[in-house]
Amino acid sequence: MEYILLIISAVLVNNVVLVQFLGICPFLGVSNKIETSIGMGVAVIFVMSLANLVTYLIQNYVLVPLHIEFMQTITFIFVIAFLVQVVEIILKKSAPALYQALGIYLPLITTNCAVLGIAILAVQNDFNLVMSVLYAAGIATGFTFALILMAGIREQLSLSETPKGMKGFPLSLVTAGLLSLAFMGFSGIVK
Repeated sequence: MEYILLIISAVLVNNVVLVQFLGICPFLGVSNKIETSIGMGVAVIFVMSLANLVTYLIQNYVLVPLHIEFMQTITFIFVIAFLVQVVEIILKKSAPALYQALGIYLPLITTNCAVLGIAILAVQNDFNLVMSVLYAAGIATGFTFALILMAGIREQLSLSETPKGMKGFPLSLVTAGLLSLAFMGFSGIVK
């Protein structure tokens, strides 16, 4: 039951984009079409889950035993960068159209603060290996859900008549803000 609550919390209550405001750049950049949002989401799920698996192992079996925990951030960045390169190579060979559609946003996963932030949060929360990977997968699924939801709304808004000054990015920012308010409602009212 604890694992299910962790996943639901990661996807909805603590949505990385709409509640924690991490990973905004790819969220706004890739959410023009549902297809590219799905592709980016799958890439983020893969990278974030695998990154948390590897960073957990490095943290607990290398950094802590050698008392070099201060190397955590730089080590985690190297792991994430390596995994993004692997995803990039795989996409370039297996799905060139998706690779082209994602463009600059695919390498930006390396610098996506959400990927690094979740790896560090898993360590700070003292999650075990399974919880760490499930937490990352849940957060990445929430990221994907937010991307697809935003892409669907943006596709519909592109078909509607909007004032000239609100077309494009301004309307996207307003939409993202409204989605964020809606997702914050999942956390309930805190007194």
